[in-house]
Amino acid sequence: MQIVSCPSCGAEVKFRSHASVVAVCEYCATTVLKDADTVKYFGKMSAVLEDYSPIQIGTAGVLAGRPFTVIGRIQLRYAAGMWNEWYLLFDDGATSWLGDSSGLYTITAEFKGDATLPAFEQLQPGHNYDINGASYTAAEIRVADCVGGQGELPFRVGDGYQSKVADFRKGAEFITLDYSDGAPVVYTGAAVTLDSLQPQLLRDDDTILRAAGRYRGKLAALDCPSCGSAIKYLPGVTNTLVCAACQAQIDATSPKAQVLAAGERIARVTTTIDLGATTKINGQDFTIIGVMRRADDEGTEWTEYLLYGARAGFSWLVETDEGWSGASVMAEWPLQYQPGAGNVVIDRVRYDSLYEYGSTVTWAAGAFNWRVAVGDVTQVEEYEAGQIKLARETTEHEMTWSRSAPVPADQMKAWFGAQFHGKVNAAPGPKPFARSRHRDAAKYIIMFMLVVNALPMLMNFSSTWYLSALGALAIYLPATFLDNNDKP
Repeated sequence: MQIVSCPSCGAEVKFRSHASVVAVCEYCATTVLKDADTVKYFGKMSAVLEDYSPIQIGTAGVLAGRPFTVIGRIQLRYAAGMWNEWYLLFDDGATSWLGDSSGLYTITAEFKGDATLPAFEQLQPGHNYDINGASYTAAEIRVADCVGGQGELPFRVGDGYQSKVADFRKGAEFITLDYSDGAPVVYTGAAVTLDSLQPQLLRDDDTILRAAGRYRGKLAALDCPSCGSAIKYLPGVTNTLVCAACQAQIDATSPKAQVLAAGERIARVTTTIDLGATTKINGQDFTIIGVMRRADDEGTEWTEYLLYGARAGFSWLVETDEGWSGASVMAEWPLQYQPGAGNVVIDRVRYDSLYEYGSTVTWAAGAFNWRVAVGDVTQVEEYEAGQIKLARETTEHEMTWSRSAPVPADQMKAWFGAQFHGKVNAAPGPKPFARSRHRDAAKYIIMFMLVVNALPMLMNFSSTWYLSALGALAIYLPATFLDNNDKP
């Protein structure tokens, strides 16, 4: 470890890794550049937005038996939102990056080797590309600005630093191509869960809720800058707010909330679950923080409710004419995916193609972990295996996979109680064969026929049984038809 004095305020600045090039003074936010045996002033680094992430500088964990510590962080903003990249130092001196986006985590390390790579401008989400001799699917292509940093970092960052990156997936494997400095740098790794890293020294829920959404010394606005209506949201949890009163789209990641796109004041849209409704599922607290409606190419609409839990992250409840389902974004993607293929495989289960359609956002309100607006269009492919469905959603810059399963209406009522305004049980329909007046009569006729013909059947069964069976069908089938057409 190397300890130097900040050129601006004189406070101690620590360099734990020999690979670190800069460090951000935690007292005055000066970026300290390490140059041989001296340190230089490299400008001020913008403060990071204190968001919902439980990770912080000093968090420790274990990856495949190798202990590590979080020593740095950069925060990046792109057209659809923000994400964090945490800089990890392992006990053996190696370094990696922990990507943290909306509760999904990936660990990558720089790949040392030659590889033939596509140009950044040629990349499209959902297309397959050959990287290091294997086929990977492009998941996300984005140009992002570095908006904040903390701790130690292996390269110079500051105002104006721009990152051009593309993410690729193959099952649980994860690859990032970084085009920021021209020639792409390859980072390879995998999707992980936070629990699998055995983390220690995480921020607790109370700390997150106290600090989230605030720059140091500044408070985020809670009123719509366009119309003044109060907006309920969890500060720091989300990037974009949509005012329910005027449909204005608001950037919630700025020190002062800014209107991105103003909408017209609209009548209140009634939903089955209120925005802000809370519940406890599997022992964890959840809040409905956003609601949106979408429509397919034929005009069929459905409603999606965004759930957030401090430890569980983001998930969805989806309400359609067919009932309710719960959905979550998948960290591990299906294998054997090809555009237009008839099936995909994950966890050795084959999911067959079900539907393919376009989806358009027709209304939105509340807070979201990406930028959402009325008119947003997504191409959707659905696959199913039994009651479980997978959905592949593709936009101009991103592709995601989600998994959903049906949720009974009475379970929804049990979760939300009086906050749930839907019907628990539809009016029961007629039971099978409830109207059987004609069939009952047919049964008596068939029984009588069998009794009368019992002796001939016993004497010569092989030549008479089929005649009796045909006679029974000729009586019973018309009776069934008449019963089914009886009015209740």
